[in-house]
Amino acid sequence: MSDKDGDVEKRDSFTGKFGFILACIGSAVGMGNIWMFPYRVGEFGGAAFLVPYIIFVILLGFSGVIGEMTFGRAMETGPLGAFEKAFNQRGWNKVGKYIGLIPVFGSFAIATGYAVVIGWILKYLFLSLSGEIVRAGADGIFPKIAINFGSIPWHIFGLILTFFLMEFGIAKGIERVNKVLMPLFFLLFIFLAFKVYLLPNSGKGYEYLFKPDWKALVNMKTWAFALGQAFFSLSLAGSGTVVYGSYLSKKEDIISSAIYVSVFDTFAALLAGVVVIPAVFAYSLSPGAGPGLMFITLPKIFENMPGGRGFAIIFFIAVLFAGVTSLMNLYETPVEALQNRFKFSRKKSISIVAILSFAIGIFLEGDMLSTWMDFISIYIIPLGAVLAAITIYWICKKGFAREQLQLGREKKIGKWFEPLTKYVFCGIAIAVYILGILYGGVG
Repeated sequence: MSDKDGDVEKRDSFTGKFGFILACIGSAVGMGNIWMFPYRVGEFGGAAFLVPYIIFVILLGFSGVIGEMTFGRAMETGPLGAFEKAFNQRGWNKVGKYIGLIPVFGSFAIATGYAVVIGWILKYLFLSLSGEIVRAGADGIFPKIAINFGSIPWHIFGLILTFFLMEFGIAKGIERVNKVLMPLFFLLFIFLAFKVYLLPNSGKGYEYLFKPDWKALVNMKTWAFALGQAFFSLSLAGSGTVVYGSYLSKKEDIISSAIYVSVFDTFAALLAGVVVIPAVFAYSLSPGAGPGLMFITLPKIFENMPGGRGFAIIFFIAVLFAGVTSLMNLYETPVEALQNRFKFSRKKSISIVAILSFAIGIFLEGDMLSTWMDFISIYIIPLGAVLAAITIYWICKKGFAREQLQLGREKKIGKWFEPLTKYVFCGIAIAVYILGILYGGVG
């Protein structure tokens, strides 16, 4: 899109498969990998938890991830336009555009809350650079920013950084950023994992993570939370993966792309586990989950460990990389929707989304944030995934998903495709939605 409203140019796209894969990995690797996965592993049987988790990653990679990528690429637009085109195949011309609003809203809403957390990360990175993180005391820092209107400058800074990078477009912005930040994220976390390994008493953390308690596999909650962790970690929401797929060439093989994304997302989760949990155990602290783990527990470790300031700087830089690449994906859905539906320029679309997100987000700082994020992640995000699954595999004309997925792939897709996607995946997506409501969230 040009800068002049209504002047439509050739749709931007990824330059190739490598950039697309890294962008999707950047979308998938986020806070769930860092502050939730390690805790879930230890809570539900250590290495035993990895059994259902890996099973679900494989099932979802070969059904949900390829489905959402295919959906976007086939329709050549994000969810708002994709749902409309799909329902038009059935002659239901007015239904799709309204259904497509659900994943667009879900992506915008979760991004609005996520941006507050990015502000916290930026604040902690600044405190690490200044050395205050090892002087001020972890218990004294977080309560000052996790209050109503407690981090507005950092919140604004995070939004400016994210939207500045996005304004360059897909190939020159999102793709280039992910090509730099994602490899750096993995390199930094590998370095941190090595440093944690050298800490005294870190062995108890590895035992907590990987010693299998096979009795956990007879616990329904183990399977439910493994499913939720895999589902949300792979960014299945009927939004971000759809919109990134819409920028992918039909010459590329989606199945192999989905495999790479699933493998590296799992690797990132495991890498986060071997950094966070052994460090926590090395200093005899409790391995809780959520923001407290990252913003209270870990800074306590930085205060006491040799070279803690340097460790904190590297850690929060790496976390910032993961957070910004995820946030760009979340915001791309509403930005693309405005570009596609109203023919706004990219700059105008970004400006509208940025203003709305900040105007809402400042009122989420503090007490409202947890309630907001829980509601969106339990009721809206998985609903978008369910609707996308049903639409691509059931609403689109018979054989459409197979036909579109086959593009760019030399080897013929096997007979496994329809049973796994139409029945297993759609059933799993519905199960995640129901389990999330029953357990108050599983992701």
